[in-house]
Amino acid sequence: MISRAVQVLEDAVRKHALAAMAAEKRGDYEIALYNMKKAVEILENIIRNYPDHPMISLYIKSLKQYKLKVKQLESKLLPASGGPGEEEYRVEIRDGKSPDLPPEFVLKEKPNVTFDDIAGLEDAKEAIKEAIIYPIKRPDLFPLGWPRGILLYGPPGTGKTMLGAAVANEVDGEFLYVSAASIMSKWLGEGEKNVKRLFDYARKKAEQGTPVIIFIDEIDDLLGVHSSEVGGEVRVRNQFLKEMDGLQDKGKKLHVYVIGATNKPWKLDDPFVRRFQKRIYVPLPNKEARKKLLEMLTAKIKLASDVDLDKLADMLEGYNGSDIKDIVFDAYMRTVKDYFKNGSEGDGPRPVSMRDFEEVIKRRKPSVNPESLRKLEEWRRKFNAV
Repeated sequence: MISRAVQVLEDAVRKHALAAMAAEKRGDYEIALYNMKKAVEILENIIRNYPDHPMISLYIKSLKQYKLKVKQLESKLLPASGGPGEEEYRVEIRDGKSPDLPPEFVLKEKPNVTFDDIAGLEDAKEAIKEAIIYPIKRPDLFPLGWPRGILLYGPPGTGKTMLGAAVANEVDGEFLYVSAASIMSKWLGEGEKNVKRLFDYARKKAEQGTPVIIFIDEIDDLLGVHSSEVGGEVRVRNQFLKEMDGLQDKGKKLHVYVIGATNKPWKLDDPFVRRFQKRIYVPLPNKEARKKLLEMLTAKIKLASDVDLDKLADMLEGYNGSDIKDIVFDAYMRTVKDYFKNGSEGDGPRPVSMRDFEEVIKRRKPSVNPESLRKLEEWRRKFNAV
């Protein structure tokens, strides 16, 4: 329940942020302000209700950025004589910022996760090791260079963001989390300038000896082809092409990597598909991964003797990692509700039984659309490159 709830809220934040960005482009600042305030409200809800979520540090920093955006939009709706204008806000944000710090629209904090914390996905882990970890540890073994662009694609809730963060932890590097809305926001300057600032910072850190992972979530929102777009979006894509081509400069073997994650790879512009030399499918968990995830999730709760994790793993075919977390949570909550209904007697809730899991599974279906899976498999057959 927790993971699914957070995913729904994240989607709502992204929806309102992109709506605000689109409204601002049209000059409809009232609609832009309304949507940005809604994004702030939902982010505050996530932070308040899920303080232990592994992405909490990213949510907190994003909230600060969105609140600044609200102020900037409010200033545009003020009379000319009242309040600071857009340029004053830009100066306030940019001035005094050390060149050794990342751009303001970048979320630098990385979740505390390693490959061992991610159930399954062994093929994806191995491909990432070959593309990033091995070249960082022994660059002398790669005279022909190494991939700088890695695309992680697959159904939602399968651990793509966690894989990106785990890489940064494995190599003790910086993890720069970027979204389409933050790149394109006018309050931080033109989109293509933001892209340049992002890569300039990453190259500087790499020159100082720190590997840098630039993780772009929902990369199709930023680099995909849309039916209706403006010149700024085209310039951003062109700047990204230029920057990614610059990473392949054989004369500078810097450890800067761009990891893009998407649930809809077919929306990506063809030139960008070619720039991602490694295109790694992150599938739904297989039985072995489902069982391992169940073992990890149930380690902190009491299970009845009749619970068969092997059988449960079979029953959960077609469910993603987030779905499985929700099912374990819901099964445990059945015991908590019984505990309070029975007068809160004893030391705590009874052990979770097999029946608890079965009842939850009856009511909760997989969240991944079969049609999306079909399209992902079709794209995989055409473009996969591990």
